Amino acid sequence: MLKAVGQALFSTGLQSPKFTEQEKKGPDYEIRTYHATKWVSTSLSAMQWDAATNTGFRRLFNYIQGNNHNKVKVEMTAPVTCRVDPGAGPACESQFTVSFYIPEEHQENPPEPSDPEVFVEHRKEFTAYVRTYGGFSNEKMKHEELQKLLQSLQRDGVPYVDQPFYTAGYDSPFKLTNRRNEVWILKKEEAQQ
Repeated sequence: MLKAVGQALFSTGLQSPKFTEQEKKGPDYEIRTYHATKWVSTSLSAMQWDAATNTGFRRLFNYIQGNNHNKVKVEMTAPVTCRVDPGAGPACESQFTVSFYIPEEHQENPPEPSDPEVFVEHRKEFTAYVRTYGGFSNEKMKHEELQKLLQSLQRDGVPYVDQPFYTAGYDSPFKLTNRRNEVWILKKEEAQQ
């Protein structure tokens, strides 16, 4: 138990999904093509981004701690992603899908979730524009970084999909320095996924 909590809290050395870095277009973002992989996910509707992410994280953490049909403990991975499908207006709930990458040893046959609100997601290959930033991320920072990435993409005239978009966090709340957060916007041809 202590080892699992430690792994969840300190992201150094955790498995991450593989990607191919594309040729840089702008100085302030990367272009990555992520390979097709399986993730364990949970979706919820909410007004508050941070609250939704916390609830989703708890559900997924229970899954990796053995709340699955095989009672298998699954290694923590990074990043924790959150797909955001914004609501229709300022007073509308958004749809949040929080996900953990399933480690290599479970990619072929992931343990089946016991919680009906948790599911295995098969992500097709996709290309994303990625902006990285540090610090303790919060809802305000995510919005600001997303706006900066959108401005960069508009400046460079690249084709993108404005929603859904993703946030990615690599560190536990207990890591105090050198924190890594990202916002991802999908490249235009990925819209059909």
